[in-house]
Amino acid sequence: MPLPFLTADRVFEAADDVPLPYDDRDRWRRPYRPGPWRVGVAALALLLASFVLFAAVIIAATAEPTSAAVVFALALLVIAAALRLLRMGVWVSARGLRHVGFLTTRTAPWAQVVSVRTVQQPVRWLGLPRTVQGQTLLLGRQGDPAGPVPLMTTHNADFVGRAEAFDRAADSVEAWAEEYGPR
Repeated sequence: MPLPFLTADRVFEAADDVPLPYDDRDRWRRPYRPGPWRVGVAALALLLASFVLFAAVIIAATAEPTSAAVVFALALLVIAAALRLLRMGVWVSARGLRHVGFLTTRTAPWAQVVSVRTVQQPVRWLGLPRTVQGQTLLLGRQGDPAGPVPLMTTHNADFVGRAEAFDRAADSVEAWAEEYGPR
């Protein structure tokens, strides 16, 4: 049974226009990878949660079950916070654009999106009060009196120190808006 392999002496003969099986445009997807700061903080939180879970097992074996349940609930809270931290960011699908924060999620259908553009302005460094000069991706919605909403910046937990990754992610979100936005 011959197995086809991609080799240097032979051209890959797959059709370029065929969509990949995992390329489902109706699923929510993040058009970029989470940044090292976000992943590092989530990993440390999960490490802390493992120690708290271990403490809950020791407390359950030696003390009252109610105190073990409280410590176990604390560990579950830390795990949920770490998972939510990893989920934060900008998500796109054929239905719209979703901005997931730590406590809130805002979804804008493509019919309401007026503009998605990158602008140069002072941005917050890692969400702290300190501002630095950088770029931000702004979402303009129909009938939004507050004005454009910042989606992501060059100095947030996903893109600090990775300007090229921000450019690729902003271009990708702008391409989704161009493809699915109102005409």
